[in-house]
Amino acid sequence: MPSLTLEFLELLAREASAVEFEGPIIRARAAGADAAAIEELEQAKVEALKVRDLLKRRARRETELSALYDTAGDLAALRDLDAVLEAIVHRARQLLATDVAYMTLHDPERGDTYMRVTDGSISAKFRALRLAMGAGLGGLVAQTATPYATADYFADARFRHKEDIDEAVTEEGLVAILGVPLRLGQRVIGVLMAANRSARPFHQEEVSLLASLAAHAAVAIDNARLLQETRNALEELSRAHRTAREHGQAVERAAMAHDRMTSLVLRGGGIEDVAAVVTDVLGGSLAVLDDLGRAIGGAAGELAEPDVGVLEAAQASRALGRTVRRGDLLIASVDVGGEPLCTLVLRSDDADERILERAALVCALLLLFRRSVAEAEGRVRGELLDDLISRPGSPGLADRARRLGVDLGAPHVVVVVKHGGQRERAAFWGSAQAAMRHGLAAGRGDEVVLLLPGDNAG
Repeated sequence: MPSLTLEFLELLAREASAVEFEGPIIRARAAGADAAAIEELEQAKVEALKVRDLLKRRARRETELSALYDTAGDLAALRDLDAVLEAIVHRARQLLATDVAYMTLHDPERGDTYMRVTDGSISAKFRALRLAMGAGLGGLVAQTATPYATADYFADARFRHKEDIDEAVTEEGLVAILGVPLRLGQRVIGVLMAANRSARPFHQEEVSLLASLAAHAAVAIDNARLLQETRNALEELSRAHRTAREHGQAVERAAMAHDRMTSLVLRGGGIEDVAAVVTDVLGGSLAVLDDLGRAIGGAAGELAEPDVGVLEAAQASRALGRTVRRGDLLIASVDVGGEPLCTLVLRSDDADERILERAALVCALLLLFRRSVAEAEGRVRGELLDDLISRPGSPGLADRARRLGVDLGAPHVVVVVKHGGQRERAAFWGSAQAAMRHGLAAGRGDEVVLLLPGDNAG
């Protein structure tokens, strides 16, 4: 008899099936054992089966703990959220020995849940299924934040059946379904589900196991969200740093260009020198236009006759007080007292507008300075000519003329021009002629009088 009892231990050691534990009893009866011996073997068989069941539960628990440990490891090394969620759903299907496992997530924009990951599914319609809150078993779990299990989905009236959901479940062939919520605090973000294609009950241990996997999935989703937010914040910070650095470099470049232009003006430089600095710093080609839109400096040949679009852009630039872009042209224009003074036109794909605007101001100051000098010199020459005409014998006239570069001892001719009412324009023309020919000019009524060196009045 002890040898027969020992057989139960051997069966336990090799993890025999439950039916094999009937073998020792059958052989004892065949050998003619009495009723007491048979009863003792029956008791030994019952105890052995209890031990066998305990060992199986412990082995299953060990497998479950190992799976949870592996899942925690996946979370610790989270790199790809999809891979982690797929691993969790796959483990749920394996541990619960179901035909299918899947996960739905809440869509805050549409207010329902959608299929995020499936394992074992064969139906395209099922994989594309969306569940409204409260509809179907998954919608009920999402709405109530409570696990639900059904051994026969279509015979269960606890949840609201919908035609599209039932059609997808039928196409997938599911019968028994278990669902547990994915929770972050008090908020349900989805549902983890395991399903069978034949009727079966789900035990409390299976519900607890699926709930543990769902908790890991919720942590994975939240970690991925936090990681993405961190990445976005770092990327935004990096962009801000780049922008600040580029802005600093642009400001430094603009200040350097301004210093160069200011230095040029102080050394007596002109419009051409300023244009050279601008093209050196910004590249491209630059033209400087006067108040009438005529090129007076820079790449004059390219914009000798600017089109209407450039003149309109110049007008817009003066109105807005900043650079205006027209195609590949940047236009910066300056006015004084509402009257246009100068316009800078830069042909460039990408340039610092602030430098162009500063250059326009410098050119405007140069032109104003030239105009002031010309006007002052014109007044002096005009006053001298007036004195020569009205008081020819006044003392000091020869000295005043000499300081202006006019030799009154040399032959001169007198030219009188009627301007027909265009007084300012005629005065400017007369002053320019007198300055170029080392003569004198003065406005008198509707005439401009010039005293020019030479003896040929023609």
